Amino acid sequence: MRGGLIFALAAGLFLTATARDFGDAWIDATVLPPLALETSVEVTDRNGALLRVYTVADGRWRLGVGLSEVDPDFVTALLAYEDKRFYDHSGVDLRAVLRAGAQAVWNHHIVSGGSTLTMQVARLLEASGTGHIDGKLRQMRVALALERRLTKAEILTLYLELAPYGGNLEGIRAATLSYFGKEPLRLTPAEATLLVAIPQSPEARRPDRSVEAATDARDRVLSRARRDGLIDDDQVRAARTEVVPAQRRPFPAIAPHMADRIVAEEIGVQRHQLTLDKTLQIKLEQLAREVVAAQGARLQVAIVVADHASGEVLASVGSAAFEADQRAGFIDMTLGVRSPGSTLKPLIYGLAFDQGLAHPETLIEDRPTDFNGYRPQNFDRQYRGTIRIREALQQSLNIPVVLLTDAMGPAKLLAALDKAGVRYQLPSGTAGLAIALGGIGVRLEDMVQLYATIARGGVSLPLIHQMNGRRPEGQRVMTAVAAWQVGDILAGLAPPPGAPANRLAYKTGTSYGHRDAWAIGFDGRHVIGVWMGRPDGTPVPGAFGADLAAPVLFQAFARLKPALDPQPPAPPATLMVSNIQLPQPLRHFRSRTAAFEADQNAPTVAFPPDGAEVELLPEGVLVRVSGGKAPFTWLANGAPVVVAERSRAVMLGALGQGFVTLSVIDAEGRSARAKVRLR
Repeated sequence: MRGGLIFALAAGLFLTATARDFGDAWIDATVLPPLALETSVEVTDRNGALLRVYTVADGRWRLGVGLSEVDPDFVTALLAYEDKRFYDHSGVDLRAVLRAGAQAVWNHHIVSGGSTLTMQVARLLEASGTGHIDGKLRQMRVALALERRLTKAEILTLYLELAPYGGNLEGIRAATLSYFGKEPLRLTPAEATLLVAIPQSPEARRPDRSVEAATDARDRVLSRARRDGLIDDDQVRAARTEVVPAQRRPFPAIAPHMADRIVAEEIGVQRHQLTLDKTLQIKLEQLAREVVAAQGARLQVAIVVADHASGEVLASVGSAAFEADQRAGFIDMTLGVRSPGSTLKPLIYGLAFDQGLAHPETLIEDRPTDFNGYRPQNFDRQYRGTIRIREALQQSLNIPVVLLTDAMGPAKLLAALDKAGVRYQLPSGTAGLAIALGGIGVRLEDMVQLYATIARGGVSLPLIHQMNGRRPEGQRVMTAVAAWQVGDILAGLAPPPGAPANRLAYKTGTSYGHRDAWAIGFDGRHVIGVWMGRPDGTPVPGAFGADLAAPVLFQAFARLKPALDPQPPAPPATLMVSNIQLPQPLRHFRSRTAAFEADQNAPTVAFPPDGAEVELLPEGVLVRVSGGKAPFTWLANGAPVVVAERSRAVMLGALGQGFVTLSVIDAEGRSARAKVRLR
């Protein structure tokens, strides 16, 4: 008898051990679904605030989340409602299963489920149903296997990322962003209990489909939470007064052009942290919408803001709206290759200062000039004569800047653009003098980088867009003195009407045919560039950089900060004197061919013209001189006829018929002649 009991006990232990070993082997042999979930790619600003999020491959919003990023009160309510013994069971709660089975038998229908959170994770991972016994057994097996391979925190995190919230929303972050417009770290009791209730029947309880069903489900969870002692009566009453959102909110789509660009450049990266500032980006996107609203259906705008000390881009607005509209809003115009108009002129003047060709107080000629067949004109087709370099840049005159470019050579300008990191396109493939006036293709972002170089004291520093981005060393493009002189000239430019009077150093530009309007400026800390035009390159009649883009530049600075940072002081080596105190070579700019050019102030024989046949009057011949400086001396065939004459018109007598050479000499010894025939 005793031996039989021992045998039975041994057999039972053997069978138990065998069953246990078999069960362990069965669980260990479980083939688990992929545990590395595909989550939405996210783009954040410099402070971690969400700018843009993308759906996963099947079009679902499934955002990655950590347990520490979720409100602890939500997690407590979730476990209390769904799986009280989550931290005690090994994947399957036998007590809950037996209870659910007994309730189903007693009530002839399912009253409560026996699924643990781990089993729910198993179902969500495999997208399996719950209505068949084979499906339930599979979930149990996967749940047991999950518990052996993952920690409780990892399993809970999987649930937080996979829980269905209706439609294409998966996970707690997708739900809170869509329904509440916020991250899940801080939730009200009403919000937390609603998020506990929805996954039990996500389509029926979707707030955007049925507010009543969602509210009823939330209130039931609130009652359970009150019963379990998680919240008190006052909290329940307050929670029930909160209105359940009836609509889904759109996911953030801030800085869409920049976000698309970075995501395309770095495939496979889940989270991109940009240097942009979300608050500023939103302000400037709103400004962009405002400025084009009354400008016709095709005009577009782009804005770039950067910290020129660090090179970090703080805002990048590629268009007024990220839409396939008549403005071609999907095109990022911060990268559009366009003619810069006059916005390259500050670089040219800076290089001229750097090479000792000119000084801000140097005099230069603004007169019609022929550069081997190239005859540029000023925008207003007028000429100012002799003018200071400072005024020539502030008035954006064309002849002076072409004179300087001709003296340096276009290759010098292109080399400086290369050092500044400006990508450019030459329409004809070769560099001519026309590049000084916009005959080259550049990008707004690169032009902002160029002006940042000037603001930084002449040292280039490539703009960066990511907080962990590579920060290469810059190159010196011009001396600190030359850069300061350019900034000082630009800071003396009058602001547009209605804009605050300040020391913003800025330059405007208008491309040929009114296709592009530019305004770029900087203070002691920031640089902003504005481009306006049509993305297809068609003209915008009447569009000028000074009228169209400059006001936007000043508005952008106003939205960036309440007051400008002061411009830096002049470097110690800066020569700050008047024109008369300059060294002789710097007082008046002379082109490289000046020695071979006619003096434009020299006298000319205005009448009679060279080669003319003139009737000889009894009192002689009337002659007239233009240009030159009085008094004048007139000669006939080399012999003086009239000396020290201050009048520009005089009668020359004692001349005989036939051919005669008339000459005039002014007070500075400059002369002119004309050969005529008298009859």
